[in-house]
Amino acid sequence: MKRSQPDFTNTEIAFATKTNAELKRMHWLFDKMNRPWLVSLGTKLGMWAMKVNFPFTQLILKNTLFAQFCGGRTLLECVPAVEKLASKGVYTILDYGAEAKNSEEDFNLTMNHTIRSIEFAATQPNITTVSAKLTGLGRFELLEKMDRKEQLNSNEEDEFNHLIKRIDSICHNAQNHNMSIFIDAEETWIQDTVDEITDKMMARYNKEKPVVYNTFQMYRKVSLDFLKKSHEKAKREGYILGAKAVRGAYMEKERNRATKLGLPSPIQDSKVDCDRDYNAAIIYCVENIKEIAFCCATHNAESSALYSSLLMDKGISGDHAHVMTSQLYGMSDHLTFNLADAGITTAKYMPYGPLKDVMPYLMRRAQENTSVTGDMSREFQYIDSEVKRRKL
Repeated sequence: MKRSQPDFTNTEIAFATKTNAELKRMHWLFDKMNRPWLVSLGTKLGMWAMKVNFPFTQLILKNTLFAQFCGGRTLLECVPAVEKLASKGVYTILDYGAEAKNSEEDFNLTMNHTIRSIEFAATQPNITTVSAKLTGLGRFELLEKMDRKEQLNSNEEDEFNHLIKRIDSICHNAQNHNMSIFIDAEETWIQDTVDEITDKMMARYNKEKPVVYNTFQMYRKVSLDFLKKSHEKAKREGYILGAKAVRGAYMEKERNRATKLGLPSPIQDSKVDCDRDYNAAIIYCVENIKEIAFCCATHNAESSALYSSLLMDKGISGDHAHVMTSQLYGMSDHLTFNLADAGITTAKYMPYGPLKDVMPYLMRRAQENTSVTGDMSREFQYIDSEVKRRKL
């Protein structure tokens, strides 16, 4: 396969799948999301309007945030979006977009949804992976108690065993259907338990090929060291480490909790520190690509360029079975489509589900890049450049 360094400024490639009407809708939406005060007001009003069933709210959200960041309400509704991505060599990672649940009935429903996603994905050649979140399969408070190493009562032991059976059923189905499972990261005060469960699943299912991937949040001070220890553990126990590296999703929540409890912050002191460790993780995983199946999940152009250049320098094919990069559906198209065009296995992380279930996810997408990094501003600039190139 022909390899060249991706040009992330090439907006013609980045937005080739967008019609003029779709591009203009994106331009309008990202222009609004580039204004923090408007995002703050809009997310609060949006959640309130959904709660009280305000007229036309669902229609407005479905045609704006939902259309931009979600594949559809059902698996079948996702097919056109999946096929459009596939037309430019981009794969799909499916995620049932429901947030954390609290009842055994809901946990079983989420498990069944996830297994249906796997079975559906197996019929689609361009869906490679399904995402799973342990707080969708078991109570947060139970995981929290496990993390504190407290003794469980008999009911809680039953709950925990049910959680293990649910995630095991998901991983077993993924293996049987030749799919991969990304297990999402959680808050630091339950993450140790999530890591232990994920390690058990990797030891069980990653003997011959990567099925299960853990998620490493590199904004945590301990994550780079933990990645290396996870690799050593995988080597000792004879399985392939599945590693998805992200920067992280709970920064403000983590810092606020640490301040409230008088604890040291688990979060890197600066963005520079986070970027340093993220890029160090890329280098480490590429250097050990035979033993680590690595997904570089980032919206950062510098990290994406580093990953691409390291693969090229070391003569590693962009379609190597252990190589992947990914971005969220509806964001960072300048990275996704240019990476795919350069011959690197690239996927979009595509949530789906009923609007009411994915609302918290949509609100985070609107909020997450407006406050610190300036990513939304850069995103808008690329969209604006393509609008001007097309003379719309």
